[in-house]
Amino acid sequence: MIPRRRFVVAAAVVLAAPLVAEAQRAGKSPRIGVLVPAEPASLSEPNIAAFRQALHNLGYVDGQNCIVEYRYAHGVTERYKDLVLELIRVSVDIMVIGSGLAAIAAKNATQTIPIVFVGAASPVGDGLVASLARPGGNVTGLSVPFDEGFAGKWVELLKAAAPRTSGVVFLRDARNPLSARFSPHVLRAARALSLKLEVVEVQEIQELEGIFARKSTDKDVGLIVNGETLFFPHRSHMPELAAKYRLPAIYQYRVFVDAGGLMAYGFSLPDAWRRAATYVAKVLKGAKPADLPVEQATKFELIINLKTAKALGLTMSPSLLARADQVIE
Repeated sequence: MIPRRRFVVAAAVVLAAPLVAEAQRAGKSPRIGVLVPAEPASLSEPNIAAFRQALHNLGYVDGQNCIVEYRYAHGVTERYKDLVLELIRVSVDIMVIGSGLAAIAAKNATQTIPIVFVGAASPVGDGLVASLARPGGNVTGLSVPFDEGFAGKWVELLKAAAPRTSGVVFLRDARNPLSARFSPHVLRAARALSLKLEVVEVQEIQELEGIFARKSTDKDVGLIVNGETLFFPHRSHMPELAAKYRLPAIYQYRVFVDAGGLMAYGFSLPDAWRRAATYVAKVLKGAKPADLPVEQATKFELIINLKTAKALGLTMSPSLLARADQVIE
């Protein structure tokens, strides 16, 4: 729990919620800053499309009565601070931040501009908010409770899809200290199923080919790929490597499966971005982030790619297919 603090704000600093509401009454279009951890993509990309459509449904149309400023980190976490400062320099009235680590960078940069995070795993533990019910500062948003049961399902589902699996390799972004929280949960789940676990920390994406090649020589090994900033921009390349080296893999987000991955289990990113738009609308209408409770994601999905399963020589059991929210033929 972090203590509540009072902030003395210079007259020149924009105090977001009341002044945004005043600006709207005066006819000024509010400026919304969006920091996306991955690479530049089309505005029709599912997450951004969901966010834009939700804003539109709430009465905010980019280029008509609001301006949306997009910044992309290209999968480089070290860019978060500079991108946040860019958004501050263009005088955004509110920020929407697409990862917990980026949200920390945003909060460190400003304690006055409202911040809405998308997908922070532990907003209280990471110091983003005082509590889920009453955030108490300039930050609120959508949390994803990646508890032990969640991480354990990656192991369980991978074993169910590839029953001969005797070892699991958990890939994680070595540059993101927050991702280390998954490791003990995955370890306990692996031990419960008598599986060997190896945690491989990846520093650069160029390491992946060598990692996949080495693991392909191990008998009956499967991969768990966390959907981190380092990996997300390469959501097509990683399934290609898994196919090349014939490694069954489970991913955190369905976009990896849409690109040819075997299966994914995690929360719905488009749904989270849609929910983030509701926070934006509330703040632009005068609500304070301090009074908007953090919402915890409840929509999780299991996606299975049968074409990939067949290519790997895997036969999915009827019970596993029945658990899937979607099966890609």
